[in-house]
Amino acid sequence: MDHAEVLALYDRDMRRDARPESPDAVVEHTGRIVRHVAPEPGWNGVLWSDLGGADADAEIADQVAYFRGLGREVEWKHHGHDRPADLGARLLAAGFTAEPQETLMIAEARDQTGAVALPDGLRIVPVTDRAGADLMAEANARAFGRDGGWLRDLVLARLATAPDDIAAFVVLAGDEPISSARLEMIPGTRFAGLWGGGTAAPWRGRGVYRALVAHRARIAADRGYRYLQVDASDESRPILERLGFQALTTTTPYLFTP
Repeated sequence: MDHAEVLALYDRDMRRDARPESPDAVVEHTGRIVRHVAPEPGWNGVLWSDLGGADADAEIADQVAYFRGLGREVEWKHHGHDRPADLGARLLAAGFTAEPQETLMIAEARDQTGAVALPDGLRIVPVTDRAGADLMAEANARAFGRDGGWLRDLVLARLATAPDDIAAFVVLAGDEPISSARLEMIPGTRFAGLWGGGTAAPWRGRGVYRALVAHRARIAADRGYRYLQVDASDESRPILERLGFQALTTTTPYLFTP
């Protein structure tokens, strides 16, 4: 994999030429900024920027003023190769707070489609309705120790507005939800995103995460997507590296709340 080539493709398809996440959202190009604007509870943020040192602070202030005027929290999705090199420090000075840094990891979808056996008694179930989304939210809460209601709402919204662009799953041990994950496909691009994959503590280290990666990879490859993309936490990065995913850059959410 040519890292520079794939990163340039990612920047173009997923950031500069990004598409709205829902029918009521818009992607706006303003100066050297691309931002996503959506009514609550949709996501609002800066997807891409290419700022010079001289104009960076003014551009940041403009985005703060814009989203402050809307009364909405904004996430500036900062990548490690973004300009200027001190963009993160400038965002902090402007009142943003940094969330934990993650690693943008990429793999060829067709390389991740091998069969992975789940432990006995577990099964992967597609999520297609509210009952499934409730189970998915419960699994997410068990995995990450926080309320999973946001995930239920997100999945239900995607299923209602763009059902062909999402594939969501919950892993059940009998009737108990112990893991969940989703695949988000971006039409017109070569990238499909792997999101979630959190597993309840008693079931970790038993191949559930790997099975969910392979399951989603087969769907992505069958639908013609070349690359799988993950914003990997420090916990999932070693697993993905063993599977053959490669790190391209870092990504850090910077949040500003009016």
